[in-house]
Amino acid sequence: MSGLIVTSGLTHRFGDVVALADVSLDVPSGRIGLVGANGAGKTTLIRILLGMLTPTRGSAQVMGLDVRHDTLALRSRVGYMPEDACLPAAQTAADFVAFAAELAGIPAADSRRRASEILFLVGLHEERFRYLGDFSTGMLQRVKLAQAIVHDPEVTFLDEPAAGLDPEGREHMLELIIRLGEFGISVVYSSHILDDVERTCDWVVMLDGGRLVRSGPIAAMGSEDAVTVEVLDDPQAFVRWLHERGAKADVAGRSVRVRFDGDPFNLVRDGLAATDTGVRRMGRRARTLEDAFIEDARPREAT
Repeated sequence: MSGLIVTSGLTHRFGDVVALADVSLDVPSGRIGLVGANGAGKTTLIRILLGMLTPTRGSAQVMGLDVRHDTLALRSRVGYMPEDACLPAAQTAADFVAFAAELAGIPAADSRRRASEILFLVGLHEERFRYLGDFSTGMLQRVKLAQAIVHDPEVTFLDEPAAGLDPEGREHMLELIIRLGEFGISVVYSSHILDDVERTCDWVVMLDGGRLVRSGPIAAMGSEDAVTVEVLDDPQAFVRWLHERGAKADVAGRSVRVRFDGDPFNLVRDGLAATDTGVRRMGRRARTLEDAFIEDARPREAT
């Protein structure tokens, strides 16, 4: 087992509710996006990987450490930015982040300096002596990020870090996530906003209803050879012709996305001619995470 995160048959139940079902992963170091709708199991998976929850069944390792038995060693090497509001309103940002540094084992004399450096990194150097109760939502999110990385972890888990932010704050948070990867800190970034993950991460883990949909490099998801065709007429005859020849065709109105093991352009050209179907436009379109999620996690339109 050589991945940053390795799980086998990971399952967790809350009573009769199955939060995770037989999730097996082997994820390398880097910037990892953990995506899925609200309730997909993202937070449950993060808490298991941090040793905060004991799975009902299965195993999990982070950096080779077993989450059941090596909890203390694991927590000294990871950071965690929770989604929920959790900061003490009566403390200053500098005090709180310094306290987090001391909890991680940094000597008190060094924790203040380290807190100041990290708050500068996240854009809060001038505000570091203000009380957290006076901070905006965006500033509080940056404080939560600061406490998650103040001890220079090998990997940090970020649970919906851009939640509740305005466009400017969201943009700044995404830039910080990218910078963490450049500093050599692996990031597990949980979000239901697929575009944000696509911008910031190089690997994606998709969950839907507690089940693993896909795990792999994001670059590979956009490399599929497919052609999108917008037709002038009812596409049903054209789509049937494609299916008879082993092609996959996803229909949305009069737009047809065609995938084929051979050359899809030649197949589409022949199909349009054979079915006398008029075409408005056609071309290749990069496959997005949203495309992959819809295709794999949701029933495709049957035609």
